[in-house]
Amino acid sequence: MISIELARALRTAGLRWHPRSQDGFVVESAEGDGEVYTVSEMTVDVHEYPTGTLIGFNGTTEWALDSVALADTLWLPREDQLRELLRDGFHSLEIDRGDDPPRFLVTATVRGTRRVYEAESAADAYGEALLDLIVQSLVAEPGSDVGPAE
Repeated sequence: MISIELARALRTAGLRWHPRSQDGFVVESAEGDGEVYTVSEMTVDVHEYPTGTLIGFNGTTEWALDSVALADTLWLPREDQLRELLRDGFHSLEIDRGDDPPRFLVTATVRGTRRVYEAESAADAYGEALLDLIVQSLVAEPGSDVGPAE
């Protein structure tokens, strides 16, 4: 599973969540307990209202809230979702067993350059590659007239 710190960095960089069945998330409000929840039609489902999106908890007696606003949650994307978001830039996932614990290496092309991203989990290696892709997409090409606002 992707680390919470990396999930926050991805959200800050602009990654948006449109909840779907089997998505994992944590609640980031005062009521949150750090537990990872999974969107599921039986126990945790998504309700779209004109005022915003709510995630409902059906029949959960152990939790004090019936629902939580999407803005108070943090999506924890899975490996397959992160790989999909890398699209054609993804090349490979390898495990370097020379370290303890082993390191996961994701090779991806970002802005025309093949790069390797290393982490202790495959999800975090994918996440690091996606974070770099998002950040690099916000940076203007050298010599172009498009750039950050001054």
